[in-house]
Amino acid sequence: MMATDSPPAVDTVVVNAARLPTSPADAAFSIVNIDPQALQTLPRVDDIIKTSPGVSLFRRGSSAGANPTTQGVSLRSIAPSGAGRALVTLDGVPQNDPFGNWVIWTSLTPESLAGASVVRGAGAGAYGAGALTGVVALDEKSAVTGGLIGDLSGSDLGARRASLAASHKVGEVQLFAAAASEQGDHWIPVRARPGRGDAELSVEDWTASGKAVVDLGPAALAAHVGAYREARGSGLVGSNSASKGQDASLTLAAQPDAHTLGWKVQAWVRRSDLYNSSAAISADRNTATPANVQYKTPATGWGANAAVRRMGDWGSLEAGFDMRAASGEESEKTSFVNGAFTRGRVAGGDTLIYGAYAEGAWRSGGWLLTGGARIDRWSTTHGHRIETLLSTGAVTLNPVIADRSGSVPTARAGLRRDFGGLYVRAAGYAGFRAPSLNELYRPFRVGNNITEANENLKPEKLYGGELAVGADAGPLTWSATGFVNQLKDPITNVTQGVGPATFPRAGFVPAGGIFYQRQNAGAINAAGVEADARYQPIPPLELRLSGAYTDAKVDGRSVAPQLTGKRPAQTPKVVITGGAHWSATAKLGFNADVRYEGSRFEDDLNTLTLRAAAGVDARVSYQITRDWGVYLAAENLTDAAIETGQTADHVKSYDAPRVIRIGVRFRE
Repeated sequence: MMATDSPPAVDTVVVNAARLPTSPADAAFSIVNIDPQALQTLPRVDDIIKTSPGVSLFRRGSSAGANPTTQGVSLRSIAPSGAGRALVTLDGVPQNDPFGNWVIWTSLTPESLAGASVVRGAGAGAYGAGALTGVVALDEKSAVTGGLIGDLSGSDLGARRASLAASHKVGEVQLFAAAASEQGDHWIPVRARPGRGDAELSVEDWTASGKAVVDLGPAALAAHVGAYREARGSGLVGSNSASKGQDASLTLAAQPDAHTLGWKVQAWVRRSDLYNSSAAISADRNTATPANVQYKTPATGWGANAAVRRMGDWGSLEAGFDMRAASGEESEKTSFVNGAFTRGRVAGGDTLIYGAYAEGAWRSGGWLLTGGARIDRWSTTHGHRIETLLSTGAVTLNPVIADRSGSVPTARAGLRRDFGGLYVRAAGYAGFRAPSLNELYRPFRVGNNITEANENLKPEKLYGGELAVGADAGPLTWSATGFVNQLKDPITNVTQGVGPATFPRAGFVPAGGIFYQRQNAGAINAAGVEADARYQPIPPLELRLSGAYTDAKVDGRSVAPQLTGKRPAQTPKVVITGGAHWSATAKLGFNADVRYEGSRFEDDLNTLTLRAAAGVDARVSYQITRDWGVYLAAENLTDAAIETGQTADHVKSYDAPRVIRIGVRFRE
């Protein structure tokens, strides 16, 4: 990967896109384009974006085994969370779940992507609210070379995966469709002391999407629809999840030139639903007792955005407006006593965010100066949490939850100077993220740990700056960036006590469990450096090396003074990634990716350590004919013990062991 424009992705053809072109302002900020080869060689999108060291997935776990509610993504290792602190978009449409802000990664297939980039640093301006630590921007294909590509594979853990992408042009309409399905990835996450209450992680999922692009001359119209469904075994007997959803978007855009305004209008809707059950595990791990079942969580998100842009040799001017709304409610049964659930819960509400922005970029010689500002209005309304006795219907909890709202101004600015292949740049930025419906209203349980919601949470705000130097021409391209960030009012799971004990609202926490509550815990101050390099000594060979060091500390202030000086939970100090792609012959190719993460803490008090770990993925492929090829791939080739979680009684969970896959790819 590198911090400059990447070459076009394999298997794509050019179609008049229904999007505005890359903004000239982007060159002043830290934007890493993911190696297009990774889009062809890794089966999961979250594994692909992890090739950038600035990307942090909560608890290290990939979507191969992670519960949907922990699949949040954050950038620059600033306190990763299950909700995520980065905005994920597909052709500009948010992919974060409308209820929990996490991302269902199985709803996105690598075969449907033409490109992926990571914007590091608060994404004010056109990206809008939610881009607190940055943006993962995905581009969907409109066509594939030859009209059809497919992939079939199986692994030694019993996993099976199939995918297909096809395109066809009818007059001025370009049609594209993609689908994928997988089953398997079975392993028990607890290794040291598994008991009869432990179970295999598993996943069964499918996703399908379609897209039509109509060339209207100066403009292009794109319509997208998609759907997904997945079911998971979560590692304990009786602990399972199932999620499903649908989405649709409509985009109309015209490209700018020196004489014509460019513009874009877009509208989208996204629906989701989640089933999630959890269990309490006994001390000897031989008995798993039902703890709760979240039997439905219907949620709807919708939004619209519009922008106009003027471009010329001097730079660009852009102004726009966007809005996002979410409405959702979870229904749950809790308090399992004498073989039955005794209490019920219904909780949810509505959120709305809308804002406007203006941004300009000016070029002169080797100079680029850019700056912009936006103002957003947020609100949470119709919040409710009603708990009842299932036997009688009597209400046991029904707090009055007031509607709340506020306004948040943000801005970003950048300066870049090019020196014939070398460059120096500086940037400053501010961004914010409003709490999700899940964080506001829904408590949850993982094993014996219980986390209480907080309807009074405030938006998180991030302020930061960076200074970078690099080279973006020649066989060696590189960049080095130093940054300083402050995350104010971070939403953090703050320890309130340990079990066995009874707590208000949460009830009884068993032995080995921890009671947390979500709180805006003061601030997190982070400073670090990032470095990226790509070396291509000869066209068939490409080498990549990247690293990041982040020193992050919590300032709990009066809210959580016990956290002051602690490292945020789930935050590694060091992340190093590397990779190689070698086309040994016209038919034979090799790929390898390495990711090392330093140690991180499971808890906010820094008492539970997850050790440093390194994972290696490798693949060898052979093109038998023009249309057919085979490959052999290994994920976690060295069978490293990658710790993903730890309970209060020091029982650790692990990511997948070594997985060997063999597959066949075909194309017309």
